[in-house]
Amino acid sequence: MRVAILGGGISGLTLAFYLQKAGVAYDLFEAGPAGGNIRSQLVDGYLLETGPNSLQLSDELEQLLADLGLSAEIEDTAAVSKNRYVLRGGQYRKLPGSPPALLASPFFSLKARFNVLRELSRPAAAPDPTETLAHFFRRRFGPEIVDYALNPFISGIYAGDPEKLLLHKTFPRLAALEQTYGSVLRGLIKSGGAGTRRRIISLRQGLQTITDTLAAHLTHYHGHQPVTALLQPAAGQYRVQTAAGIRPETYDTVVLALPAYAAAPLLRPLFPAAAEALAAVYYPPMTAIFTAYHRPDVTHPLDGFGALHPKVEQPYAAGSIWTSSIYPDRVPAGQVLFTTFVGGTQYEAQARQPAAEQKSAVHAELSRLYGIRAVQPVWQYRYSWDKAIPQFDQPIVAAHAAADMLEQQGIFAAANWRAGVGVPDCIRHARLLAEKISGHAG
Repeated sequence: MRVAILGGGISGLTLAFYLQKAGVAYDLFEAGPAGGNIRSQLVDGYLLETGPNSLQLSDELEQLLADLGLSAEIEDTAAVSKNRYVLRGGQYRKLPGSPPALLASPFFSLKARFNVLRELSRPAAAPDPTETLAHFFRRRFGPEIVDYALNPFISGIYAGDPEKLLLHKTFPRLAALEQTYGSVLRGLIKSGGAGTRRRIISLRQGLQTITDTLAAHLTHYHGHQPVTALLQPAAGQYRVQTAAGIRPETYDTVVLALPAYAAAPLLRPLFPAAAEALAAVYYPPMTAIFTAYHRPDVTHPLDGFGALHPKVEQPYAAGSIWTSSIYPDRVPAGQVLFTTFVGGTQYEAQARQPAAEQKSAVHAELSRLYGIRAVQPVWQYRYSWDKAIPQFDQPIVAAHAAADMLEQQGIFAAANWRAGVGVPDCIRHARLLAEKISGHAG
């Protein structure tokens, strides 16, 4: 058996690494540098993450770091990172960290807290695969929880709109708890709660250390070799064409470790219906604006991980991570650094504005919300993605069905549109796929 892996992001690299450990022959083709969207940059003395900013330390991620010899490089976020803030009434307020804290906190109105308690007695609805996150939470917990907890959380994690994202594709466990126990809260209590909050970590030199180290371990990694066509010379056999021509190897397994929009053109000549389904997956634009100030010019204590902005507050940005609070050594002494996210499904118009307008608008919003006295920032930097995070809305259903069909043809998908949007999701999925392919090889 020989496997062709198309794409050298975290999914493709992890898959290749574990196939190599299992003795399975592979070739990994990547159009650019290794790492996909995981990028760490040292710019003017600031260590920036122009991709994921930090990761939940899942079991699979912890094992991968150990396998790569990177365990000693793990850097935990500062203790204040347990505090999360949400904009409400034009001011930042600390978000309750647990259901009991929520019921005791004045963050939500008495009516909203009563609605949360009433969830215990609300009957379960019939399963609905088309139900959105907002509809589910509104039905179970009421509108205020949707506006001030769900909406900013989903915007921050998925760059998405809870009115569009599907419950069973994003949080299937919640749907299962309702069906099994009749109540989400009762289900959480009886099944052991929401689980212990995982450590939030990075690596000392940035998260790109993971993908750089993975690539360095691989014996059959082919960088800067974009695949231009996927050929099928016979049933169950595939060949790969790059800019340099058709490769001589024949593969009986192909793994698409690519964004859905990049995989679609390669599939179109062989599997046009699947290609159409993948091409329909939506990736909204997103921009990160990094803004630094002298610490005395910022009156907010910045005692947390960051702050999210509910859409109902009509903000410019989706929110900011307080980078200098959670990783103090990543900025020059005496400064604070905000990583502000502009865009996503709910803020597309802002994401498409010119860079100068974005920087100016972010500075104005930060100044208003954080009591910043400086007329201008010490420093600003912009990084943008035309296509950021795949949306798990209605079109993803057809894309996942297409991926299921392609597996019968020896073509597998290992990417965040298939595995889930988080890096730990991608690592877990890639490792499971490596085990599956290795099992067939054996």
